[in-house]
Amino acid sequence: MRAKSPGKLVLSGAYAILRGAPALVTAVDRYVVASDNERASFETPEVAAALRLLQLDAPHPAFSADELRQDGRKLGLGSSAAICAASVALLQHRGSSSPELPSDADLAHSIYDITLRAHREAQAGGSGIDVAAACFGGTLSATLEHSDGTPKLHVEPVSLPHGLTIETWSSPIAATTSHFVRKVFELEQQQAALFSRLMGAQIEASLAALTATLNDDLNGYIHALRSQYLALCALGDAAAVPIVLPELRTLARTLAEDECFIPSGAGGGDVTLFISNRPSSAAFRAQAQALQFNLVPLRLAARGVHLLRD
Repeated sequence: MRAKSPGKLVLSGAYAILRGAPALVTAVDRYVVASDNERASFETPEVAAALRLLQLDAPHPAFSADELRQDGRKLGLGSSAAICAASVALLQHRGSSSPELPSDADLAHSIYDITLRAHREAQAGGSGIDVAAACFGGTLSATLEHSDGTPKLHVEPVSLPHGLTIETWSSPIAATTSHFVRKVFELEQQQAALFSRLMGAQIEASLAALTATLNDDLNGYIHALRSQYLALCALGDAAAVPIVLPELRTLARTLAEDECFIPSGAGGGDVTLFISNRPSSAAFRAQAQALQFNLVPLRLAARGVHLLRD
């Protein structure tokens, strides 16, 4: 038996989700595949945590995350969450005698809580939106609440505005999300008023992106993402971390008012999203490639975790 789980793109709400704002995340058609055929040559801390939580004395399933890598490095598509989701799905259904495989929805719900707990334990926090995408697939709105001191991630399926074009471009630099998040929230301790103003702008733009999505408002969505781009630039400058790379800023200055080029997620490298009502121009593509950005063909709103018979 094999289990497949997709990678993800964060479309909106980076950093702001950690302060209660809504984020948008979509599953992409690049998958981690976990297999019963052999023991894993590399064991991830997320799957190790899942094995402890499941109280299983079992080997770490073998897996391949090659589709979430390019040119020998990660693309930033949420490989750790996808590896964990696929592995937990395989572990929970290994040796099942049922002739029927569970539906995607039943499988996702059966593994979601344990996968989210394991991922948070291994990474000492995080929003969990990459886990949600890996389990449920599609495109989701996600909101993080801390009502009783325990973070709860609420997700709902959504459809992006009609006519929206999203291109994924790989950056020449691989990012370390945890470092960027730590530096951004250190700013809150050092300069609370400045942090509140800058984070407030990102929260407001994240709310606008969800409103535009729910109202099928294409122009409103693009405007909200352009506002998020400016908010992320300012937040990174204040925290002294390059959330928006200089090369990305160079490209962004060439865009029309109905176009946006914005980091997916925490920024600092990995993948960047071109967002408009039409594909990017030949001139933009030539300049992007000259700056070592490469177009990554991806389909959005992809299928979530699922099982396959060998």
